[in-house]
Amino acid sequence: MLAFFRVVEVGKFIRIPFSNCVQIITIPVLINLKLLLRRPRFNLYHSIDGSRSAKISMSRKDFTVDGNVARCNWMITSLSKDGRIMEARRLFDEMRDPDVITWTSVISGFIKCGMIEEARRLFDRVDAKKNVVTWTAMVGGYIRSNKISEAEKLFHEMPNKNVVSWNTMIDGYAQNGGIDSAMYLFEKMPERNVVSWNTVVSMLAQCGRIEEARRLFDRMPERDVISWTAMIAGLSKNGRIDEARLLFDRMPERNVVSWNAMITGYSQNSRLDEALDLFEKMPERDLPSWNTMITGLIQNGDLRRARKLFNAMPIKNVISWTTMITGYVQEGESEEALKIFSRMLSTNGAKPNQGTFVSVLGACSNLAGLGEGQQIHQIVSKTVYQDSTFVVSALINMYSKCGELKTARKMFDDGMTSQRDLVSWNGIIAAYAHHGCGKEAIRLFNEMIKSGFKPDDVTYVGLISACSHAGLVEEGLKYFDELVKDGSILVREDHYACLVDLCGRAGRLKEAVDFIERLETKPSARVWGALLAGCNVHANAKIGKLAAKKLLEVEPENAGTYMLLSNIYASTGKWKEASRVRLKMKDKGLKKQPGCSWIEVRNRVHAFVVGDKSHSQSKLIYSLIRDLHSKDEEGWVRTE
Repeated sequence: MLAFFRVVEVGKFIRIPFSNCVQIITIPVLINLKLLLRRPRFNLYHSIDGSRSAKISMSRKDFTVDGNVARCNWMITSLSKDGRIMEARRLFDEMRDPDVITWTSVISGFIKCGMIEEARRLFDRVDAKKNVVTWTAMVGGYIRSNKISEAEKLFHEMPNKNVVSWNTMIDGYAQNGGIDSAMYLFEKMPERNVVSWNTVVSMLAQCGRIEEARRLFDRMPERDVISWTAMIAGLSKNGRIDEARLLFDRMPERNVVSWNAMITGYSQNSRLDEALDLFEKMPERDLPSWNTMITGLIQNGDLRRARKLFNAMPIKNVISWTTMITGYVQEGESEEALKIFSRMLSTNGAKPNQGTFVSVLGACSNLAGLGEGQQIHQIVSKTVYQDSTFVVSALINMYSKCGELKTARKMFDDGMTSQRDLVSWNGIIAAYAHHGCGKEAIRLFNEMIKSGFKPDDVTYVGLISACSHAGLVEEGLKYFDELVKDGSILVREDHYACLVDLCGRAGRLKEAVDFIERLETKPSARVWGALLAGCNVHANAKIGKLAAKKLLEVEPENAGTYMLLSNIYASTGKWKEASRVRLKMKDKGLKKQPGCSWIEVRNRVHAFVVGDKSHSQSKLIYSLIRDLHSKDEEGWVRTE
């Protein structure tokens, strides 16, 4: 392993969707609508991909007649942009007669700094000077703070509305899943511009209502490059990639974002050759173009071509590095992920972000690389991410997987109670599950409930797994029953696999089979694999044969399935059947990878496979093993 100075999957139970760690281009562009007022002039930006709230910024030009007021306005705007909002407020309070631009600048500054309540207090003052831009800024601030009901109420109270006000509210509904409310508002608009149309077309396309989106697109009185790109991205996302390509070819003009959207579409639909062909034809590429193509290749399992493209990149940012690290972790090549992270640090360019740390700590967990994990922990402690719940959960998971459960618990306990969220609780429950400490996992689960947190799907995976590893069958069945009756949590294949594993370990294989047969969905390989493992433990050849048959239908080239079935036959004395299974495995050219263990001693990793005698001290090692075996047979018990 490598030594160096470095939570949507973190381990088995804490998930961070891959798309959170990398940049996937759908329509990452801001539609700039310049709102011309008499005095002053403002720019309103709308995000049509829902990733950013409406943003209002002051124009550099200030048409205020009073030169002193104009200078103060400029200073307030500058201070607000720099995040020095309290200095801007002091300057505002010292002004004798601030104008509407001043009021709007200070209110917008508080909104930008996330101080929505302070912004509202200023807005509600009796002496406040407000115009349509001030009102729109306040509505946009509530949307940005995910307070859609307050934004809605304020919008309806507006004395005057312009097209930007309507667009802001529609975009707010779109971001918060209020599709029908957005459409109702769109239909009521006294006038619309291209931004209005683009917002609803993108919204409908992204939520799967693609036919409605296409009808609106065809009705648009005018279209810009954003309109076409939004429709292409929507069609691609909904599997209509050929239709998206026809639209792409019809575009009167394209920009780099249009090309990126089409490449993303091909990648999403597993048509990598066409994606690469389009990438090669691009008249110009930006950094997101490279990241988009690399992301697409990794998501489709083509790590080799992704690495080749990554090496050819003229410039790399943190997204580029994190994408490759995450790709290698997902493909089980954690050591290579650590090497890439080491290269990232040595370039003195891109700095790791939350996604980078989560992925690379996952690599340490997979390798049980405590030394590397501790070094990464030291780096994290010098960054703003040391209090990130995702990073802390990844650290808890890493220490747990490396056998340091006490350190993992200390990290959880040392964090302020107010800073704990569901991710943190899930992380520590999963840690105890990994170590087979079922009762402690249940105690933590109950404590979490008392703290006011509602369990999610990840919580139940960790909890049922903890019961399975600790042999707490009745408790595990009770929690699974709770999960099903909850109704608000989606029961997924991980839960089914955990329940089958719970019954399988306890020898209740008939119950496990009955459960699988009652499933409304087709059982996955994980479910059949859990049943086969239980059959292997309890030497049940009849059910084991069924599980192996079903598993091979899903994964016909899985050598491990043949080996388990052969072992089951052998353990029940059915030597002919065992031999027949191994012969079939040999005819197919399948070989099971030998089991491998490793231990790190004095910064050196020692790896061993089954029957390995290549180590320089193998004679001494086998002598010690024989000694331990003899003591075990004599009933020797080690006391603390």
